[in-house]
Amino acid sequence: MKALSRRGFATLAIVLGIVMFVAVNIASNIWFGAMRLDLTEGGLYTVSDGTRTTLEELNEPITLRFFYSRDAAAGYPTVNAYAARIRDLLQEYVALANGNILLEEIDPRTFTPEEDQAVAFGLTGAPTQAGENVYFGLAGTNSTDGQEIIPFFNTDRDDYLEYDLTSLIHKLSRTTLPRLGVLSALPLESGLGGMMAMLQGNAQPFAIYQQLTETFDVEMLSQDSEIIPDDISTLLVAHPAGFSERTRYAIDQFVLRGGNAIILVDPLSEAAGATNAGMGGETIDDSSDLAELFAAWGVTYDPSKVVADAELAQRVRVGDPMNPQTQEYIVWLRTTPPNFDADDVVTSALQQVNLATAGALGAAEGATTTFTPLITSSTTSALLDSPIVRATQDPVELMQRFSPIGGPFTLAARISGPSATAFPNGAPAALVVEGEPPAEPLPEQITQADSINVLIIADTDLLDDRFWVTAQNVLGQRILIPSADNGALIVNAVENMMGSNALISLRTRAPVQRTFTVVDDLRRQAEAEYQDEEQQLLQSIANAEARLQELQGQTPEGEARPDIVTPQQQAAIENFRSELLESRAALRGVQANLRGNVESLGAFLTFINMALVPLLVALVAIVIGLIRRRRRLLARGI
Repeated sequence: MKALSRRGFATLAIVLGIVMFVAVNIASNIWFGAMRLDLTEGGLYTVSDGTRTTLEELNEPITLRFFYSRDAAAGYPTVNAYAARIRDLLQEYVALANGNILLEEIDPRTFTPEEDQAVAFGLTGAPTQAGENVYFGLAGTNSTDGQEIIPFFNTDRDDYLEYDLTSLIHKLSRTTLPRLGVLSALPLESGLGGMMAMLQGNAQPFAIYQQLTETFDVEMLSQDSEIIPDDISTLLVAHPAGFSERTRYAIDQFVLRGGNAIILVDPLSEAAGATNAGMGGETIDDSSDLAELFAAWGVTYDPSKVVADAELAQRVRVGDPMNPQTQEYIVWLRTTPPNFDADDVVTSALQQVNLATAGALGAAEGATTTFTPLITSSTTSALLDSPIVRATQDPVELMQRFSPIGGPFTLAARISGPSATAFPNGAPAALVVEGEPPAEPLPEQITQADSINVLIIADTDLLDDRFWVTAQNVLGQRILIPSADNGALIVNAVENMMGSNALISLRTRAPVQRTFTVVDDLRRQAEAEYQDEEQQLLQSIANAEARLQELQGQTPEGEARPDIVTPQQQAAIENFRSELLESRAALRGVQANLRGNVESLGAFLTFINMALVPLLVALVAIVIGLIRRRRRLLARGI
């Protein structure tokens, strides 16, 4: 047999390498296709314990029909990649559900029974340039004709994919929805536009209200309710402004008889202010309190004080819309994991909660209850008078009034333990209205409870869409894209009060934008250093412009303008123009200095990422090469 030449041997080796490569890929797809290595910090691509619990507790089969138009979507790589991810995750659900998840993938081509089926379920098709519809949704059914759908998978909710899927299955696994009672002075059902928006047909509910109605059987209670229905186990009270004494008594009795309550009060509710702007007639008080109930529960709260925090302050745009400046607004807070109670299931997995003009809670001296802080401010915080904040709303002026003493402050807390009624003298007398029948007698008063379960948050603006969510209209569907965990906090609290924690770990898994702590500290330090100088220059510019206008003879509209300017006035005009140009140049220099440290840090990090590491790798390679060469020379005796 003739031996292979070196060239033939090389060719054979290449062919065998290609065959081996294909074989390994085929084998890995078959045997290891469902295996993934997740190296993210929060295990973002690993099925959570909440999903596993939900799937393991299924006691009846659930059918999931994944509708995806393969051919029509072939020209959209992003959609194809997202569909592959959904398919992999659904298959993992099937593997974890012990036979209780039946998965069907359906390709609803145009004018086919499969397309009719997708339409019958309520799925929405996205039209393509070719005139076809792309169906990309999920329909789930259970054995009792229950049905839940995801009309169209929006790639903007990619971070919340696992929650959306598990939530759909969780809803199908329940025979009845838990009942949640809601008492609120805010128009949660119609949004900030209030009655005016409802009359114009433009009303949109608060996003958090929409989430609650999708998860629970929500009953909106009248603000003058005198009894909380017995079939409500959990009560959400949001901004109890102007509640009657009989309504406050109803809340007291509900808590004492074992009901769970989530209370949101506010020293300065910007949501109420925004609602008042869109309403006619009676307005909502922007401050709320439950003074006698808090006293009975062992909680202190001053509705005239707002928490200001320089470390947690959100950045806002102020000044001229054409040339806005960004400033730290110390009464709008962005709280993160260091501010949350890591041992409480409601807050342990939260990543970011945005608050605005929030109040401070505390434990009363001699209280019989246990006060557990859930959300706190930083140590760089203080209390400001709410009338000053209401009247000022100027980030610079508020910062000048700010003196960080007394922090941290508690922004949200859980109250538990024995408590007495807030109405020791009995139920308040009913209001007698002439011509109307007398009020029905109330049940016998409960005066003491061995243990209450109340969660209090000293802010209502966290419910406001403006602070945590963006709503998009996709194919006629209102899609919510959260930028913070405000909604998760409220839904977590309700589910925890109702005894279900399965979805809590899922709801807050979505990655949020990580903050650059060092950069934020540098920016804050720079702003503190240059802010006074910047304000002086701005004032100089304003004075120079005013004097310049005066000298140029600018007068109110409709009046005559002088045509003659004396040489002395012209010289003064030129002088103020020069002063104005110099002040503006100095201001640009101050603003450049303010950004200098941050930009220097960015350049340093860019150098490390793009140059330093490759240089170090090259240097190590050179050193290793020199060492090997030295060894070879020594081995040869050279």
